[in-house]
Amino acid sequence: MNILLVEDTRELAVEINEYLTQNGYLCKAVSTCRDALEEAQVNDYDAILLDLGLPDGSGFDVLTTIRKAKLKMAVIVITARGELDDKIKGLDLGADDYLTKPFALAEMGARLYAVIRRIHGFVANELDIHGFKIQLQDYKVNYNENHIALTKKEFDIFQYLSLNKNRVVTRMQLTEHVWGDILELNSDSNFIDVHVRNLRKKLDKHTDLKWFETVRNVGYRINV
Repeated sequence: MNILLVEDTRELAVEINEYLTQNGYLCKAVSTCRDALEEAQVNDYDAILLDLGLPDGSGFDVLTTIRKAKLKMAVIVITARGELDDKIKGLDLGADDYLTKPFALAEMGARLYAVIRRIHGFVANELDIHGFKIQLQDYKVNYNENHIALTKKEFDIFQYLSLNKNRVVTRMQLTEHVWGDILELNSDSNFIDVHVRNLRKKLDKHTDLKWFETVRNVGYRINV
């Protein structure tokens, strides 16, 4: 999953970034309202961890702009403000959850995963896609109890397409969600297609893949 972290306290930003990276997330960290809005409007994030007290304004303004623009990303407010009025205001403006500093990174991770799980509409930690069991937190895929050995990138591609089932996912979206923005200039190459082709070969050994669709010149879609 692709996470935008908006936090101006450098030490905390580094800790959160390291935690998310170690737990399989892609994370981009910024420290101002201006940079947060630019990232949110230009790139495709699953969730934003949003501090309220930023050097050039309030995180509430960022939250308001995101919701007015109808950007489909979760927002978890992280702040030292523990007053009830601030919590209510954040939730009223469209925040999905609220964390008061100081907080344990494990709690933040659990809340983040719960919010993303709720947004994508699954209640368990496993997805069933045409008989393939995708264990989201263990990075495993099984078919009829047989383990399928996927690379990390192949798993990430399969997971992201499955979470967005019945929707066309573009190559650019796969680039951002699986590799981050490092491949932005090369998103038209066949780099992604090679990984998808290898993934398909491994899945095709177990069952027919008519539901794994290539949308010509656009991207891919898993139909359920």
